[in-house]
Amino acid sequence: MSTDALLNQFAAEIRTAVTVRLVEQRLLRLFSEGKLFGTVHTCIGQEFVGVSVARRLTDADTIFSNHRGHGHFLAYRRNIKGLIGEIMGKSVGVCGGRGGSQHVQQDGFYSNGIQGGIVPVTTGMALAHKMQGTGGIAVVYVGDGTLGQGALYESMNIASKWDLPVLFVCENNLYAQSTCQTQTLAGDICARAAAFGIETAHNDTWDWPALFAAMERSIAHVRATSRPIFHRVDTYRLMAHSKGDDNRPESDVQPYRDRDPINILMRQRENDPAWRAMLTDIEREIEDAVREADEAPWGDVERDIAAAAAAPRALRWKRAQFEREKCVASVRKGLEEALDTRDNVVLIGEDIESPYGGAFKCTQGLSARHPARVRNTPISELAIVGIGNGLALRGMIPVVEIMFGDFLTLAADQWINHAAKFRFMYDGKVRVPLIVRTPMGGKRGYAATHSQSLEKHFVGVPDTRVLCLNHRVSPALLYRALFQTIDRPTLVIENKLLYAQNVSSEPPAGWDLLHTDEPFPTAWLRAGGGAAAEVTIVALGGAAIDAEEAARRLFEEDEIAADVFMPTCLYPFDVSVLADSLSRTRRLVVVEEGQGFVSPSGEIVAQAAERFGANGLSCRRVTAAPVAIPAARPLEARCLPRPEDVLHKCLEVARELVHH
Repeated sequence: MSTDALLNQFAAEIRTAVTVRLVEQRLLRLFSEGKLFGTVHTCIGQEFVGVSVARRLTDADTIFSNHRGHGHFLAYRRNIKGLIGEIMGKSVGVCGGRGGSQHVQQDGFYSNGIQGGIVPVTTGMALAHKMQGTGGIAVVYVGDGTLGQGALYESMNIASKWDLPVLFVCENNLYAQSTCQTQTLAGDICARAAAFGIETAHNDTWDWPALFAAMERSIAHVRATSRPIFHRVDTYRLMAHSKGDDNRPESDVQPYRDRDPINILMRQRENDPAWRAMLTDIEREIEDAVREADEAPWGDVERDIAAAAAAPRALRWKRAQFEREKCVASVRKGLEEALDTRDNVVLIGEDIESPYGGAFKCTQGLSARHPARVRNTPISELAIVGIGNGLALRGMIPVVEIMFGDFLTLAADQWINHAAKFRFMYDGKVRVPLIVRTPMGGKRGYAATHSQSLEKHFVGVPDTRVLCLNHRVSPALLYRALFQTIDRPTLVIENKLLYAQNVSSEPPAGWDLLHTDEPFPTAWLRAGGGAAAEVTIVALGGAAIDAEEAARRLFEEDEIAADVFMPTCLYPFDVSVLADSLSRTRRLVVVEEGQGFVSPSGEIVAQAAERFGANGLSCRRVTAAPVAIPAARPLEARCLPRPEDVLHKCLEVARELVHH
């Protein structure tokens, strides 16, 4: 077909590709003018990849792109002003200037700068499309550098096994930043996807008409069959990875410049009035966007800062009352109620289907009642939390079970760099109602890699919540409140030892049990019978059982009354909940089963010192020994907090203030 015929047939697509080229070139000039921040990754030379995909997508589809995603965005959403404003950090940006070059969102388009991490999120979006019957597909763009990421292979395995409508587009530009793939890539690219039973296709950007036709077939196939396809597109990045960090010899790059389709069209149509008019029109639109962004104010973060620092509401205490039952049964009841009453709840995790029902039996029987919404997964913690992220972005409430809390580290990227970031960097346009639940703690002889309390590694991540169960708050009621109110990624810590214990609102003789009137209450075991508390104890999660036993012994053996506080919201935590007690006792002991250095207990002590320390405050902590946890039960007992350890610290603070 002649060039004129191609220009006529694909006029819109060529204009889009040229628009991408000119926008990227203008962005590089803006950077040199000092009007951009950080870095900018251009797709100059790769424009026809995004165009080939976007031309056959609909508004029902979703795209997840990466750090080099400007062309993908412009091809799909064609919002020049929104993109340029975003990269310039201005309020007119598509995300209010918060996301910048790598973090863009509009309608069904998303991008994030973490290599590989976007793939499981896209897989979750595809699952949502399938479960919701939207008819849409999910597209994810990866580079050949991403072929080194395990997240890709975990996701391809699940996408193939679950028959999910995912189009994996691999832009093979031969380099991962500055490193040639000859140094890093073993085997054949398409064979990797084929090993999972995924159909593959292979084209390049130099024969772009063939690419258009092949990509159209791939999209149609994914849409018709709800099966994934891996489409490899060979291409070449003509500019640096970002700005000027390019160590490729010019002799390698120039041949690709010479055969670049847009460069060829520019040379061929140089004297064509219609072509020049098109260029002038595009350039005018780009300059209008730059001018508007220049004149616009910076994006706003004050409202989020103010919201995070908002004064806590006044707390009210009420008598606690709920059904006495085994903790594991109460957890199961909370999950079952959510499945029964909400059709957007889905549970995924390893071995959670019946008859096994999870390692600690919290989901036993639920898959029989809801077989389509309770799913076993491979051993792929990273992928399943990422799939949860994708489901949540599409309006579902996913509950991801991580079999042991120790394995959360495998999924940390999806929590810290994805779930926690999306709402803010996309300017509040999305929510991530993701629930991750996992058992923590030792005292069961499971040894160093199955007995840790790793809460401290996940508290303090903005826009997330961390809850922890204890025996004085009903898990069923806590989960009910969570499903009713969830507005952010929420990690629920379920102590392993607690599963077999009863949760009860019946306090021991001599104490009252109160709850704050919050969705995620703090329980207060208050010294009663006229006894004035002399020590304030705060116990986290399963450590509350030891703290309660220590308080009983402290009163019986030493005639010292103690208040025991058991918060269920570990993060964010506000020490105001201790005000009534600490203002009287001036003595604080905080108990947790995790390591003490830079920990939740340390945060509580720090807040207490800031709030109540002016008139003297004596503080102690009871935490795990600074060693790995041994398997032998007698050795394990020496490394984890015991009631006598709590008792000892309570006596220390009591004597310390008496001495002073």
